[in-house]
Amino acid sequence: MAEAERVLLGSVTMRLLLQSLLLASCLLCSTSAFPKGCYPSEEEGLKTFRCSNAQLTEVPRDIPNDTNKLYLDFNRIPFLPRDAFRDLPFLLELDLSHNSISGIESGAFGGLTERLRSLDLSSNQLVSLSTDTFIPLKAKLNLSDNPWRCDCGLQELIRSVDLAAGSSGGIVCHSSTQEDNVGKAFPQVVADADLCAAYKKTTDVAMLVTMFGWFAMVISYLVYYVRQNQEDARRHLEYLKSLPSKQRRSEESSTISTVV
Repeated sequence: MAEAERVLLGSVTMRLLLQSLLLASCLLCSTSAFPKGCYPSEEEGLKTFRCSNAQLTEVPRDIPNDTNKLYLDFNRIPFLPRDAFRDLPFLLELDLSHNSISGIESGAFGGLTERLRSLDLSSNQLVSLSTDTFIPLKAKLNLSDNPWRCDCGLQELIRSVDLAAGSSGGIVCHSSTQEDNVGKAFPQVVADADLCAAYKKTTDVAMLVTMFGWFAMVISYLVYYVRQNQEDARRHLEYLKSLPSKQRRSEESSTISTVV
């Protein structure tokens, strides 16, 4: 009886050992497809994918499409192409802070939905962005600590997004259409002046100059046309005067009727 129990116990132990090896093998296979330094986990009941400080130069592929939180911070990503986050409909938080992002193509966040509640782009190399960059996101944005150019474009961008609490003060003018604004926080700049007012004024002046140029060209053409016709008429009348009187009278009548 004791011998049978030992055999049974050994069999169970061996089965558990094999199951453990199989599980470890599966885990190894599942993680080997991810870039070095990236790994999936679960935090507070949310499926998380971390690639922090993984020396990445682009957004990794094959991110699990049921990911809720994606951390790509402290990498070397310089650019976000169109559909960079395609097939991540359940993403709630996206951290792209502390990279080298200087450009974001239109539609880069097209794979995301209105579910996204937090997008961190702080500490990058952003100078300007189109107002349609974050459509249709409703996320709280952190755009602080970038070398922004303070102009009408940035003013329109800030008006179109929802900034994360306390992050607006970190949006500082690295350059500006007005030198006095350099080094100032953007909220202070727009509180003192409407950056789009100067832009609209400049645009209006440019339009007036363009319209005046076209008007001058039309007037010049009309003057040239009238003078040319007068010169042709004068030459024709001189020619008529050189003809015999009878023929001249008939030609003059034809000319006068034509001019009228």
